[in-house]
Amino acid sequence: MHAINAFSALSARETSKFIRQKGRLFSALVRPALWLLVFAAGFQNVFGVAVIPPYESYIEYEVYITPGLLCMVMLFNGMQSSLSMVYDREMGLMRLLLTAPLPRWYILFSKLMAGTLLSLLQVYSFMIICWLFDVDIPLYGALTALPAFILAALMLGALGLLLSVSVKQLENFAGMMNFVIFPMFFISPALYPLWKLEEAGAELVFQVAKYNPFTHAVELVRFALYGQLNWLSLSVVFGAFVLFFSLAVWGYDPQKGVVARWKS
Repeated sequence: MHAINAFSALSARETSKFIRQKGRLFSALVRPALWLLVFAAGFQNVFGVAVIPPYESYIEYEVYITPGLLCMVMLFNGMQSSLSMVYDREMGLMRLLLTAPLPRWYILFSKLMAGTLLSLLQVYSFMIICWLFDVDIPLYGALTALPAFILAALMLGALGLLLSVSVKQLENFAGMMNFVIFPMFFISPALYPLWKLEEAGAELVFQVAKYNPFTHAVELVRFALYGQLNWLSLSVVFGAFVLFFSLAVWGYDPQKGVVARWKS
């Protein structure tokens, strides 16, 4: 019961902060909406999308980039949630949380789950926008993709949590966010199929994209929207989540991790 109360308190705090920041949801939806309406319209006839799994026929470019934009929403929210971790640490609140009579990993996981719930809220809000603009995404995909959304949001949130370990000051986090977000997003199949990179002779970029965890988050969501499961992407996303979260828990250990080195 104590653990449940702690999780509820952390979730309620993150939710209330999100509600008070009225521009946060708006900005989170405007960014991918601009990509969908402007970028997709401009490149509709430039990028031809061949028939590749999970698609059974030719699709419009806006349909292809939608899974990548959904993952972009989760990526930005994961970084935004971790920004609040840095702020809480500077204000001293994080120290109080970590001294609670609960396992450290549980407190961090509760923070991570609270951020995941916010990611889901933003993702489904953006899916509604996609349907309003007649993007051909199956309605059942909202249900079949839910586990993929949760796992991808956990992985991206854990990555942000890991990054927050090594950032001492709030003003340094924005630069690190850009250093991580944009390479992960652009070196992935979010905007174009990976076979186009290989076809263009960009072998190095193609190989980096293959091992990019965000690549597999996009593919996991893409297949799940059509009721299919990509086992390779599932394994990579789950493994990356476990790795990122384990390193974050170690980093926040005051006796062994990065926090201990700061004190020394």
